Amino acid sequence: MNPNLPTTPPAPWTPAPWVPPSETEQLLHEAALRGDARAQLAALAGAELYIPAPRAEADAKPDTITWRAHHDPAGFVCRPVLTRGMLPAWHPDWVFHGVSLRWAAEFGWSDPHVFLGVNVGTPGQLLLPTGPTDLALWQRAYAENDRLPENRLLALRHGALHGPLAYGLACGAHLAIGNAVPWNEVGTVYREYTTERDLLRESWGITGHAEWRRQLDTLLEARNSPPEPDFVLRTRDQLASALGESPSADLWRETAAGHAQDLGADPGTVKGIEELVRRIMRYEARFRADGLLPPDGRVHTTVAYDYGRAVNLARWGLSARYCAPADAEQAIVYAGALSKSAHRSWEEFSAGYSLGRVLRFDEEEYGPFYEKNVLAHRLLAESEGSPWRHLPWR
Repeated sequence: MNPNLPTTPPAPWTPAPWVPPSETEQLLHEAALRGDARAQLAALAGAELYIPAPRAEADAKPDTITWRAHHDPAGFVCRPVLTRGMLPAWHPDWVFHGVSLRWAAEFGWSDPHVFLGVNVGTPGQLLLPTGPTDLALWQRAYAENDRLPENRLLALRHGALHGPLAYGLACGAHLAIGNAVPWNEVGTVYREYTTERDLLRESWGITGHAEWRRQLDTLLEARNSPPEPDFVLRTRDQLASALGESPSADLWRETAAGHAQDLGADPGTVKGIEELVRRIMRYEARFRADGLLPPDGRVHTTVAYDYGRAVNLARWGLSARYCAPADAEQAIVYAGALSKSAHRSWEEFSAGYSLGRVLRFDEEEYGPFYEKNVLAHRLLAESEGSPWRHLPWR
């Protein structure tokens, strides 16, 4: 016998266990292992479900969803839906309608032999019967488990987690949390296709690639937000550098107003600069109280607000099929690099983003625009899976 040969045969090869890509698939998988049908419905009730459609069809009839039956080789018939983590790779000619478990319950099932097929053909496949009693259970599950979407930091296990792309995506995490989408995805869907295109048209005037590119460049050049906040913040930093300490409120306000006047600003604009300094001071005080700034912290620039939105506009353009994956990824990486050069930490980036957003929309009401910033900051600072914990700023 050859002494170099093993004395026992190798163990038979076994495939790696399936890893659910996101929280929804994890909940469905665990419920299936327990045989817990109620928990399966609860997981589906809290998730958006997706129905594929040819892009040409969705463009021609944006308000119509054609839900085709699937005849599976295994012998069953179903109407298929996919959860977000199981969506296929981005394709320019295929898009997805977003629906809910309640929508599926109200679809109008006429054949009890046709199932609702969830993630058909994948390791997470689930077939649900569609009799009247079953549909009533779907409705009940939806009513009981509809959750507030903005309370969680979501991620995909197969999404970007390391490297420049993940870094850039993390700079867009505030809006990802607010929109209840995974922070680390560049793929098939951000929001469902027709909603995405409607929002881009209504909010940004974007109906095609050229307009998307123009708006994206404006954000990457930090020209979308008004220039006055960074003007007064630079004035304070210059004073602090000259004095060796932070200037008094009066000195800051008077110097900023004087600079504006020297540049030819009219009296109304000069008065607006003075009030802006007061507003920023009040917001920073509230930021310190709510943990967005340390006790002696201050904001140095608000360009993070434009860069963070650039990340999301890249994702929105991809979802709306106004750009290709390479275009979106390049913009996201660039936005991350710009953010890194303008800030010194994730926390500083977040405070700058938050100030830019509330100055634009909150009007010192400390309402939803303010509260969502605080929530996102806390989730990113405290969550175990936060990119702030595994992506160093420098």
